[in-house]
Amino acid sequence: MDVLFSKEQIAERVQAIGKQISEEYDGQSIVLIGVLKGAAIFLADLARSITVDNTFDFVAVSSYGRARVSSGAVKLIKDIDNPIEGKHVIIVEDILDTGLTLSYLRQLMLQHKPASLKIATCLDKPERRLVPIEADYACFKIPNRFVIGYGMDYAERYRGVDDIRLYPDTPPGH
Repeated sequence: MDVLFSKEQIAERVQAIGKQISEEYDGQSIVLIGVLKGAAIFLADLARSITVDNTFDFVAVSSYGRARVSSGAVKLIKDIDNPIEGKHVIIVEDILDTGLTLSYLRQLMLQHKPASLKIATCLDKPERRLVPIEADYACFKIPNRFVIGYGMDYAERYRGVDDIRLYPDTPPGH
């Protein structure tokens, strides 16, 4: 599989976003809300690169059917554990694709009345957007290709690959 972004390129961009967030929230604390499972590695690296006080929580959602094609319906599987009312919140996602999941999560988090709400994504795939939503922080824009690595998977495989790779057009065994 061809490498799209090396671990060094990823680390450089995550550090840059961490610095930007730290400057914007200087003197404040923030809550990072990671979207499981894909964003876990990105969230861990991002949290370590942010110099202001930060904590994190997780949500889990499902929008994919068996064919790994978005069904369009987003289902909450795990909600946040701690209150975020009055706090500065950043939703951390692995990839902003159709926008359906992040649009759903943004509306859900706004119901908790945070002081502010932003979105950070490792990858932005604007060609696939079905709803108007943009990330406040994005490491990379990518073409409409399936990717794996750095937390992103194909059938729960390849999450531990430390770079981001283009997945072949035809999955193995198909």
